[in-house]
Amino acid sequence: MLITHTISIKNITSEDKERINEVLLDVWGVRNVHVNPEKGEAVVSFDEKAASFIDFQAAVRDSGYDITDTASKTDMEEL
Repeated sequence: MLITHTISIKNITSEDKERINEVLLDVWGVRNVHVNPEKGEAVVSFDEKAASFIDFQAAVRDSGYDITDTASKTDMEEL
């Protein structure tokens, strides 16, 4: 299953967009990432058999960013 989650990240700027994108794409199982600095969020699509949402939280936090909300699951579709 492909799952899409929205991660709310505190105080990100347009300069942070590329770094956050790279960090999330480095997590095994990620299919797509869209970072929106204006909304302070990153939307991550991933294969639930290869990764868990906890992996994304850890990657973002380990890169020095604060996550404000982690509960938003937006959709699922069969691979």
